[in-house]
Amino acid sequence: MTTITENNIFPLVTDEQKQAEETWRKSIPAQVFLNYFFAINYHIQGYDDEAGCLQHLPYFRAHQAELTDTDVQAITKLLHACWSTEYALRTTAELGDEDYLRNALHWTFPQAYHTIMAGLQGFLYTTGVRSNNPSLVRREVGRLVVKNAYPRPVSFYAAGPYGDFSIHRLPLAGYKAGLHIAAKEIDAQAQIGQFLRTTRRMKAQWTRQQVQANPNTALRSQKTGKLLDKWTASHWQQITWRLGYTTIFDLLGRLQISQTSREIERYVEAEIDFKLFHQSLLNIVSFLNGIHESYIAKAVGLARYQQIVAELPKHLQNSFVAERLRSKVEPLLTGEAPTQMNIAA
Repeated sequence: MTTITENNIFPLVTDEQKQAEETWRKSIPAQVFLNYFFAINYHIQGYDDEAGCLQHLPYFRAHQAELTDTDVQAITKLLHACWSTEYALRTTAELGDEDYLRNALHWTFPQAYHTIMAGLQGFLYTTGVRSNNPSLVRREVGRLVVKNAYPRPVSFYAAGPYGDFSIHRLPLAGYKAGLHIAAKEIDAQAQIGQFLRTTRRMKAQWTRQQVQANPNTALRSQKTGKLLDKWTASHWQQITWRLGYTTIFDLLGRLQISQTSREIERYVEAEIDFKLFHQSLLNIVSFLNGIHESYIAKAVGLARYQQIVAELPKHLQNSFVAERLRSKVEPLLTGEAPTQMNIAA
């Protein structure tokens, strides 16, 4: 569109504006992804310590385990993997400027995922689930989320068949999600709800592909015996049990993006707030790792857990690990206020 003034023709949209609009359009997928994780962090931060405390959960109060020395060694190994990966994630976020953080997405996405998964496996080990199979781990933690093993800020989940998903423990999830960073709780819950629905939809479609690719499980036409091309609601119902529940851990699974994937390049080339993205990831990581550490400490005994922390490698001494022990784990298990502690830079 143009406007005419005397003999001159001026474009209403300049090349710079066109370029800016194109950049914004290309950045939308990355912005939405940032919105999702910022929303989760916003939702977590919206609860005070009292509301989200594990000590109010019957599941936590009843949690115990009979563990041998070999078991404790296996759990310690998982904790070391969890903490070393979180250390790497924190180091990147602390040292990097905007451009560095942009390109660091190649490894910070998987780091955020793997540190949480290692801590989760340590927790599951104390419940008798001793596997590193991703599908089994997500199925078991889904059950724990539904059973209220996690505090309210991260106990939300999606259930139901394709086309009829239901969102639980997010009362505002039905509102329409916007394209902007959450400024209110309604924005955060709407975006988390959308994230749950899109993730469960992808999971359902992937499950359908797996079912139909196997001659022993594939659904077929009753008339022709051929594989079904078009699925009705009743067909989706038949595979719903395979989906389990969709929880925050499935959302974190979306961070598993290969560094050689074209998808990661969309995020690297986008114009978004990368520092905000990293900070949101770090806060989520710290919150979930703290929950798993508390469960593990209760299972192995506080004294044994304190010993594990005291014997950490040098790079983890007097770090975020000891700080969470001091400020979260010890008060939770002893009922005493946290003590003062100096954390090394």
